[in-house]
Amino acid sequence: MGKISKSLLMCLILVSSLAGCKYKDISDGKSSPEEAIIERILPDYASNFIVELDSTLDTDWFEIESKDDKIVLRGNNGGSIASALYYYLKEYAHCQITWNGTNLKLPKQLPKVPELMHKKTPYEYRYYLNYCTFNYSMSWWDWERWEKEIDWMALHGINMPLAITGQEYIWDEVYRSYGFSDEDLDSFFSGPSYFSWFWMGNLDAWGGPLPMSWKESHRDLQKMILKRERELGMKPVLPAFTGHVPASFKKFFPKANLKQTNWGNDFEDTYILDANDPLFAEIGKKFLETQSRIYGTDHLYSADTFNENEPPSNDPEYLSALSSKVFEGMKSADPEAIWVMQGWLFYSHREFWKAPQIKGLLDAVPDDRMIILDLATEIEPVWKRTESFYGKQWIWNMLHNFGGNISMFGRIETVAAEPAKALADSNAGKMAGIGLTMEGIEQNPVLYELMTDNTWRDTPIDLNDWLKKYIRNRYGKQTENLIEAWSILVKTVYNGKEIRDGAESVIVARPTFDGYRRWARTKLNYAPEDLLPAWDLFIKSIPECDTYDGFQYDLVDLTRQVLANYALPLQQEFARAYQNDDRVAFEKYSSEFIELIEDMDRLLATRQDFLLGPWIADARSWGNSESEKAVYEQNARDLITLWGDAGNRLHEYANRQWSGVFTDFYKPRWEYFFKDVNSNWGHFDQQAFDDEIKTWEWEWVNSRKDYPIVPQGSSTAIAKELFEKYNKRIIPLTKRLPEIKYNY
Repeated sequence: MGKISKSLLMCLILVSSLAGCKYKDISDGKSSPEEAIIERILPDYASNFIVELDSTLDTDWFEIESKDDKIVLRGNNGGSIASALYYYLKEYAHCQITWNGTNLKLPKQLPKVPELMHKKTPYEYRYYLNYCTFNYSMSWWDWERWEKEIDWMALHGINMPLAITGQEYIWDEVYRSYGFSDEDLDSFFSGPSYFSWFWMGNLDAWGGPLPMSWKESHRDLQKMILKRERELGMKPVLPAFTGHVPASFKKFFPKANLKQTNWGNDFEDTYILDANDPLFAEIGKKFLETQSRIYGTDHLYSADTFNENEPPSNDPEYLSALSSKVFEGMKSADPEAIWVMQGWLFYSHREFWKAPQIKGLLDAVPDDRMIILDLATEIEPVWKRTESFYGKQWIWNMLHNFGGNISMFGRIETVAAEPAKALADSNAGKMAGIGLTMEGIEQNPVLYELMTDNTWRDTPIDLNDWLKKYIRNRYGKQTENLIEAWSILVKTVYNGKEIRDGAESVIVARPTFDGYRRWARTKLNYAPEDLLPAWDLFIKSIPECDTYDGFQYDLVDLTRQVLANYALPLQQEFARAYQNDDRVAFEKYSSEFIELIEDMDRLLATRQDFLLGPWIADARSWGNSESEKAVYEQNARDLITLWGDAGNRLHEYANRQWSGVFTDFYKPRWEYFFKDVNSNWGHFDQQAFDDEIKTWEWEWVNSRKDYPIVPQGSSTAIAKELFEKYNKRIIPLTKRLPEIKYNY
């Protein structure tokens, strides 16, 4: 798909409603960045706003007031002006802008602000993004999509985004300066879907080779991203060197002190240059100097040593020396450098990172030159067991999403209350901000609206009151049915209890009689039948709300979740039938299981949010030749299914409940399973089936096919149809669901 058709496609995706595909190029100088964002969001109302900038205060703040027939937005920078605009839209015009549904139904005459509204933030930093987000969601984004995301960031108060697009170009230039050739680097750079783990030193080359056209195009894309972020008052976090070098490094530097490391035995070893080797400081300095020359700098640098790999020693002195070398490398290139460290290792490898090891790693860097991201604070607040990171500045983050999965899930009460509680806690040390560190976006918009609403307040959010406003802004009205539906959602999918992240449907699992697979975890944090009344209330609300984009998304997502849950009792019924040698029952329930997959695909096909087609089309659009397009399509297919090769243990980790994946991947895979069971009735061999289906899966990953890029059918009509079909079926089978032992 060429760039023109891709632009048309992007006008169709829901997030494009931010600007109705009327984005204006501000490079002509006719509008300031602050005025331009209003023009992009509200092209028909931009003349109704007056922008006033006052940067005399250090703290981010904004004011809103009415003056004659205009709305005055006043603030200290572009981001504050954007936040003022969104605050006005939410609080006075009852609108909403999310990835999954937008309501910008404004009256001809904009509502007046009854009195001056003044807000300031208690959080110096509002961080955004995780390394993984750049692949699970952003692998194939072009400038048009990035522009919309940067607007979303500004509207939601983000001022400290991670910005690692185009990093591969910098490394290419650095290594070529030492004489490395294409051949030397082809075995280093990964394919575009795997940059996050390449950048973090977990793998090399997988999904490649990476053509120079990608490196150059994404160098240019990064320049545009950074320019816009800085125009809107943001201070992007750029990468720094942590020691990961090409396998060919030894060829040029035979005396280099390299350590081999392996990320879970699913990929080839990678090589880490020892921090004590003089080359470490030299290369680190050259990387930052090259990066600063091309991208500029705001003196914030991300560097994560030993991401999901344990250091060779747990000696605090060794770890301190390592940390000191990394920071000295940053400082030699930029005397104002501040190290921003993801604290994921302190959570994921807590058995290694005890108090002495954490303290050793952190103490080597001055307190005012390091910021720690408590990466999953809503799951486990690491700050509480590290004396608030031993004097370092730190940021309270909501991780929430793993792998870009789209299950309805979240710790909604925690997100509403805990950031402000931590801020007020005398033991919280130098808590300096809040952030979003999800692995994937474009799902569960309620959690992200709620988390970012903490930005302009220092007290806990009253969840009940907040949800009433959310309902009105999202659905155009606040009804008793919808209020009750959301109280059920809070108690069920969003209660945040028992499980770390959202449960998956057994449909996405590699077929089995068991009730779960490692990365297709089916354990729920609520009784599945308890979600049904919310579904009923949403169906009843269709006549009042079906013209609202956010309602249609939520209706489809809730219907999807109910049916995704129902797959497990169906699957356990055909498992029971096999165990009881009941071929009639097996045929009945296996047929119903396939029918369920088909019905879910029809439902998901009605929303752009749930289509496979754009993911594949966007990947191919970056290719300049058929071979490049094939590599990118393979990357796109692989990440969301097998993740790696046919035997990779991460298969299904990044699964997607999308139309196209259901009918073209999950459905035939289950049909192969049922055929094999029937052919080997009484003697079915699960391991033999797994070994055989891996070959088929790998063939699918490497196949070529276009999928629909435009939604088809009516969301409300199909949701009502499926409600009538399944509502009364679900409870009887759910009540028969056996106790499943989840040993993970």
